[in-house]
Amino acid sequence: MAFAHKQRSLVGVVYNPFTQHLYSAIRGHGAFLTAPSIPTSHPPTNISSISDADIGKYNVEATYECRKLPIRSPPPQLSDLSQAIVAVEWGNERSGSNWECKTATFAALGGDSSTRGAMVHSLRSLGSAALNLCAVARGDIDVYWEGGCWAWDWAAGWVILEEAGGTVVGGNKGEWEPKVDARRYLGLRAGAGKEIVEEFWSKIKGKLEYEDTD
Repeated sequence: MAFAHKQRSLVGVVYNPFTQHLYSAIRGHGAFLTAPSIPTSHPPTNISSISDADIGKYNVEATYECRKLPIRSPPPQLSDLSQAIVAVEWGNERSGSNWECKTATFAALGGDSSTRGAMVHSLRSLGSAALNLCAVARGDIDVYWEGGCWAWDWAAGWVILEEAGGTVVGGNKGEWEPKVDARRYLGLRAGAGKEIVEEFWSKIKGKLEYEDTD
């Protein structure tokens, strides 16, 4: 859930029901993670098989803690892409020029120096733009490159990431000030500077081009 004004995200809330992690941010007031302090316990599907004497051990109530993001403060500096964990998504457009740009760029990020690749530490996909951005805000993922998603996929995570000290630029080279509905983005955690942006842009093979949301 997000609120944006004049192409700028101002409020963002992202909830992961599987981990019970709630991420939130208000522009100018920081980003926060509210999460259980202990793992929750869930009873088996066939609850009728549990005796009255045993049912109590499944009723674990977690307490919740609110932590300011990023988790590590100050965040470690990211020296180059070879040290980076990068989030990418495949999307549902699996042919055409944008698909060719993505797959060629994935290869350039993963390739070694003999192919002029960045040889990033790993490529990850969480399957959700919002959760990818929150992972970058936490500091679990260093960089997230995306093309083809919509404003509502990015708006909440955008303000959460920036309020955690991160940066959002465009998914194509030279796009330093993207609009919230640009549909192509590059997000970096706190501690990843301008030189990481430029190194990443140098590995993009082609150009991402999508229709506007208008």
